[in-house]
Amino acid sequence: MADIAGFHRATIQKRTDWTEQLFSLRVIGAPLQFKAGQFTKLALPDAEGNVIARAYSLVNAPLTSSDTLEFLIVADPNGQLSPRLQQLKEGEVIYVAQSAHGDLIFETIPKQTKNLWLLSTGTGIGPFLSLLDDISLRPTSDKIVLVHGVRHERALVYRYLIEQLQQQYQGRLVYQPIVSREEVSGALHGRINDLIEQGVLSEACDCEFSAHNSFVMLCGNPAMIKDTTTQLLNMGLTKHRKAEPGNIVFERYW
Repeated sequence: MADIAGFHRATIQKRTDWTEQLFSLRVIGAPLQFKAGQFTKLALPDAEGNVIARAYSLVNAPLTSSDTLEFLIVADPNGQLSPRLQQLKEGEVIYVAQSAHGDLIFETIPKQTKNLWLLSTGTGIGPFLSLLDDISLRPTSDKIVLVHGVRHERALVYRYLIEQLQQQYQGRLVYQPIVSREEVSGALHGRINDLIEQGVLSEACDCEFSAHNSFVMLCGNPAMIKDTTTQLLNMGLTKHRKAEPGNIVFERYW
C-alpha cells in the first residue's frame, strides 16, 4: 500500500479479541509522540484509494524507548473503518496519524484534587488506563476511582492490568465495574448517571463528588457523557476550562 500524507505506516504486532465486536490492536513502526490519555487517528485506504480515518485513544502509556502503540476498538457494523480494522491480521499494515491530541492528561488535573473520578463506558476506559500506567506522571490524588460501565461482563477488559495498577497505587486506586444488562458479582448494576444521582456510586467507592475537592474525567458513549455531566452540574460541580478551572472534563469521538 502507498504511504498516506500525515500518517506513519505501521504493522499489526498483536491482536486480542475480547468479544465478537470488541478487540485490541497492538501496532509497531509508528514513532508517535503523545501524552498518556491522548488519542490519535487510525486509517486505511478504501477500494477507491480514499483515506478512511477515525480517532482512537491510546491504551498504553508513552515509552521513550518503544514505538509500540495499543488501541481498544469496537467494531460498528455500520462503520466505514472499524469493521475493516477488525479484519486485520498480525503482520498486516495499518496507518497511524503523526500527531496526538486530547485533554484527558495529567496536566489537566488540578493539583489540589483530592478525589479523582475516571468515568468511562466501553472503549472509553482506554485513555484512563494510559493515564494511570504512566510511571513518569502518575496522578497524585489521595483517592482515584476508575469506573467502567459496560453492557455485559465479558466487556470488562484489561482486568489483569487494572489489578497490577491497584497494587502499584497502594490503596489509592479503586476499580468499580458497572454492568447494565446482567447481574454480576462485584459490579454495580445500572447506568453511571443514575447511580450517581442515587448516591450508590459514591457509597460503593467510599468517595464523594464535591465541587471543593473532586475532579471528574469522562470518556465513552456521548449519551453517558451528556447525562452524567448534567447530573454533576446539578450537584454543583462545574465544567473545567483553562481560563476558568472547574471539576468536569470529557472527551468524545463521535
